[in-house]
Amino acid sequence: MTPLAALGWRPELAARLPAGTVPARVARVDRSRLAVLTEDGERRVHPGAGLYADPELGGPAVGDWVALRDELAVAVLPRRSAFTRTVAGRTSAAQVVAANLDVVLVVDALSGPSRLRRVERYLAVAWSSGATPVVVLTKADLCDDVGAAVAEVAEDALGVDVLAVSAVTGEGLDAVRAVLAPGCTAAMVGPSGVGKTSLANALAGRELAATREIREDGRGRHTTTARELHLLPGGALLVDTPGMRELALYDDADGVAAAFSDVTALADGCRFRDCAHRTEPGCAVAAAIDDGRLDPARFAGWRKLQAEAHRQLLRVDARARAEEHARVRALHRSRRDQPIRPR
Repeated sequence: MTPLAALGWRPELAARLPAGTVPARVARVDRSRLAVLTEDGERRVHPGAGLYADPELGGPAVGDWVALRDELAVAVLPRRSAFTRTVAGRTSAAQVVAANLDVVLVVDALSGPSRLRRVERYLAVAWSSGATPVVVLTKADLCDDVGAAVAEVAEDALGVDVLAVSAVTGEGLDAVRAVLAPGCTAAMVGPSGVGKTSLANALAGRELAATREIREDGRGRHTTTARELHLLPGGALLVDTPGMRELALYDDADGVAAAFSDVTALADGCRFRDCAHRTEPGCAVAAAIDDGRLDPARFAGWRKLQAEAHRQLLRVDARARAEEHARVRALHRSRRDQPIRPR
């Protein structure tokens, strides 16, 4: 038997279990079945229709705790954290990638093109999840100057550990294992081909999923096709996720502020509260760019993610849309009422 605590169970969830049910952790979600982990081992169960009744919940996700009544999952227990993105395509719906996480491993490769803007985007969503983000840079064996590459990312990833690893040589694996304490649940997120599956296999000490040869350009090939929760030898739980071609922000304004805490702090020092950080007098952001304290590319990344988070908020929040319409009307009214000065 596996104690529930080893699967990440928290005692406070016991009060939320419906009468006559037992808890189980969702390890994989298929169309008509859930693979779940229980004290007695892995089981395949049917999801009840009620699991999809709440649009905010979006149905069970990998990492969720569900209540089982025989072979039926009848309820999803409250989540304490969730890595969430907007569903790819023209939609405003949320997709929970993984739930009840303690750590989000933002994985990118030390081979290939510059990765800073991509890591910033993943960190914004990771901070919003409620879990602790850690950047893991794979394929250290293919990088000529690992120290310089790590330092470049660490300069942007404020307050976040940045670890370099190689699944081939084993370099850095112990540092990653140190982050994954017994009972801790971590999810690996990142684009396709950065080595998430190879890293998962190396951490597990066995093949959790097959890998494929790298391409001629040095990038890996997409291998993981579904999110799945695995129990690692050290007692941690790891969610391996497919590569994401598109990571669209959902409700991540706070995450953007956390990922760009340096830019946010500068913006708070501007003379005007509604400073657009262009040509306004007393703009602390522009001053920092001019004297070299702030990289213009990082500022552009912040503006891009900030605008994306605001657009998504307007799509999903009726109150925010009403406030934005009122603000725009007031702005037009103030401009219309200004007296026309003769030339």
